[in-house]
Amino acid sequence: MASCPFPAKIAGLSLLTLPLAVAAETNQDPELMDPIVVTATLGPKTVGESLSSVTVIEQEDIRRQQPKEFREVIASQPGVSVVGNGSYGKQTSVFLRGNASDASILLVDGIRIRSATVGGPAWQYLPPQLVSRVEIVRGSRSSLYGADAVGGVIQAFTTPTGQGTRGWVEAGGGNLDSQQYGAGASAVEGGSRINVAANYFRTDGAPVVEGGEDKGYDNSSGVASASHEFSNGVRTGFTFLGAKGNTEYEGGEEDFLFQVAGVNLEVPITSNWRSVVQFSDARDELEDFSSFPGEFNTQTRSSRLENWFTAGTHEFVLGAEHLVDRVESTTAYDESSRSNTAVFGQALLNFGPLDTHFSLRNDDNEAYGKETTWGAGVGYELDRNHRVRSSVGTSFKAPSFNDLYFPGFGNPDLEPEEATSYELGLEGRYVRWFWDVAVFHTDVEDLSLPSQDSAGSVPEARLRGVEFSGGWQARGWTLKAAATVGNYENKEDDEQLIRRAENTLRVDLDKELGEWVLGTSVRAESFRYDAIFNPSTFQVDRKRIAGFGVWDLRASRNLAPGWLATLTVDNVLDREYSTAKRFDNTNFISAGRTVFLSVRYDFVR
Repeated sequence: MASCPFPAKIAGLSLLTLPLAVAAETNQDPELMDPIVVTATLGPKTVGESLSSVTVIEQEDIRRQQPKEFREVIASQPGVSVVGNGSYGKQTSVFLRGNASDASILLVDGIRIRSATVGGPAWQYLPPQLVSRVEIVRGSRSSLYGADAVGGVIQAFTTPTGQGTRGWVEAGGGNLDSQQYGAGASAVEGGSRINVAANYFRTDGAPVVEGGEDKGYDNSSGVASASHEFSNGVRTGFTFLGAKGNTEYEGGEEDFLFQVAGVNLEVPITSNWRSVVQFSDARDELEDFSSFPGEFNTQTRSSRLENWFTAGTHEFVLGAEHLVDRVESTTAYDESSRSNTAVFGQALLNFGPLDTHFSLRNDDNEAYGKETTWGAGVGYELDRNHRVRSSVGTSFKAPSFNDLYFPGFGNPDLEPEEATSYELGLEGRYVRWFWDVAVFHTDVEDLSLPSQDSAGSVPEARLRGVEFSGGWQARGWTLKAAATVGNYENKEDDEQLIRRAENTLRVDLDKELGEWVLGTSVRAESFRYDAIFNPSTFQVDRKRIAGFGVWDLRASRNLAPGWLATLTVDNVLDREYSTAKRFDNTNFISAGRTVFLSVRYDFVR
C-alpha cells in the first residue's frame, strides 16, 4: 500500500538523534518537563506516571495560535486525524489512532458530551476561546470511562489556572468578515475559585464545496464555574459551558445548542479514604433547515461516584456510574431513552521505579446488555529522565440510537464493536525538553455499525502505527513536534479504512523577541479515501483524496502593560485542500488563506 514517507523520515531522524541529545543533557534541575494530567488515570499523575500516551496543550499554546475552531487545537497532534465538511462550524470528525470518529470520548471539565443519535460529539461547536487546557489521551480507556473510549479520551478544561484576581477583554476581526468579542474574569484565593467568561464569534465563511457560495457561522458561548474547599477538607463546586448559534452548509443550515453542566462534592472520610460524587447534564440539540428539516435533541444525565483509597504509595479506586440518554426528535425513533449502569475499579501500584496499573469495569445497558472491559499497564523508570511503559486493554463502541432505532435504517439487534489494544512506549523528560515514542496496535471486531463506516461492514480491522512527539524550551524558543506513521486497514482485503489519514506531521515553533513573539506552524497529512454511493451501479465507490500541507504564521506584540495585539495568517500559501467528499463526489474544501487581528487586555490583581 502506498504511503506518505515524509512523517516517517522525520520520526526516524528524531530517533537517530536521541542518543546524542541524551548525552548532551547535563542540567540536573529537579523540575522536568513532565506535566500533571488527570484524564489518563482519573486523578493527578505526571504524564510519565500515567503510563499513557498523553499530549498536553497548555493555555499559552492556545493563546499563541488564536484558534477559531477547536479542531485547530488538536489537528495533526500525535495519533490525531481530523476531517471537516468545510471550514467554520461545519461537521467535524476526529479519528484517534485510526479508530472511528465516534469511538473516542470528549469531556468538558470531566463531563461527557455527545449526540446520542449520531454517537459522537459535535467537535465543531466547542469554543476554543474559552478553553484553558487540553489533554489528549490515546489508547483504550473503556475500563475507566465505559462505551466509546476505544481510540482514547480528549478533555477540555475551562477552569482558571492562575492565582489572584484576573480579568480580560478581547476584540478582533479578519477577512471573510470574521469577528470575535470576548470578556471574562476569575478569582483564585485560598480554597475558593470562581470563573466567568463569554465569547462571540461570527463569520460570513467561505465556500465549502468547489464553486459554491460562502457559508456562514456564528457561535455565542459562555462558561461559569466555582468551587470552595472548607476547613474540614470538604470540596464542592459546579461548572457550566454552553454554546449556541447557527451554521450554514451546502443545502441548508442548522441551529445548534452545545451545553454541559455539573455539580460535584468531595468528602474526606478518613485520612486514607475520600469520596467524590458528580451529577451532570449534557445536551446536544440541533434543528435542521433544509429539504429534509427536523429536530434532533439529545440529553445525557449521569451520576458518578468514586471512592479513592491510599495505602502508602499505592492508590485504589472503587466507583459506580449511572447514565441515561434521552432523545426528542421530529423523527419517530422506535425507542427514545436508554440507561446504563456501571461499576469500576482501578489499582495504581508503585514499587519504587516500577509502576503497575490495573482497571476493570462492567457496563449493563438496557439496549445491548453487559460489557466487561479491563486494562493493565506497567512502567519502569530506567533513571531519573527515562521511562519505558507497556499496556494492554479492551474496549467497546456502543451502537448509537441511529444504529439501533432510526426508522427503516436501524437494527435493534446490533452488538457493540469490541477491540483489544496494545502499546509499547519509551520517553525521555529533561529540564528543557522531552521526547516520547509509542508503538500501538489495535484489533477491532465488528467494525460494522452503520454510523462507523459508510463503505460497508468491516468485520475485522487492524490499526497499528508509531507516534513520535517532542518539545524544547530555552532562551525564548518554544518548539513542539509530532509525527504519526500508521496503517489502518480492513483485515479481509488489506484496504485502507476510509476517512483516515495514516501519516501526519505537525511542528509548532515560537520565539520571544523583546516585546514581540513570532511563531509558525506546519501541518501535513497523507492521502485518505472517502466512500461515495454510485446510483448507477448501486455500489459504494472508494474515492482517493490527496494529502496536503499547511503553513501558518503568527505574531504578537505587547503594546502597553496588559495590552497585547496578535496577528495570525493561516494557510499562508492559500492552499486549497480537502479531507472529505460530498455525496455527489465533489470535495469539501478549506477556507484558503485567512487573516485575523485581535487586541486583548489582561489585568491581574
